[in-house]
Amino acid sequence: MAKSTNLSRPIIEALYTEALVLADDVRAVFARGAHEPEIGADTMVRLALSTEGLKTTTRMMHILAWLLNQRAFFSGELNEDQVRKHGTLPPDRPSDPKALASLEPATRELIAESERLHERISRLDEAWRSGFEMESPARAFHSRLERRFNAHGL
Repeated sequence: MAKSTNLSRPIIEALYTEALVLADDVRAVFARGAHEPEIGADTMVRLALSTEGLKTTTRMMHILAWLLNQRAFFSGELNEDQVRKHGTLPPDRPSDPKALASLEPATRELIAESERLHERISRLDEAWRSGFEMESPARAFHSRLERRFNAHGL
């Protein structure tokens, strides 16, 4: 089974552990908000908590699913073609700034942390799908010079 040289089991395991901890924090915060709201609680705050909670928990489930697919790949349960075909990280749905403004700072930070983790994994997914074929500027310049010299017979 061909494995990427730039994506390793330790990277995936570290991200998986980070995501599990964050998912547990997300669950705890939004499960608390799912109970009967306090008397006099603002309807807009309850709506913001509900919508942002749904976005955040969905984001975390997408992250965990991607990581589980990668773990399955490294364990030999999925091959690279299966992961490439079915294991794409879905695009994120950004939070609504108005809704965020009505939430507590700790809740906003938790949401932002989940967005940052999604961004990191999205970049990793994109790089993995492109085969980590990113050339440094110096190597790109060297390649261009080499092509020009070869084109002119030098």
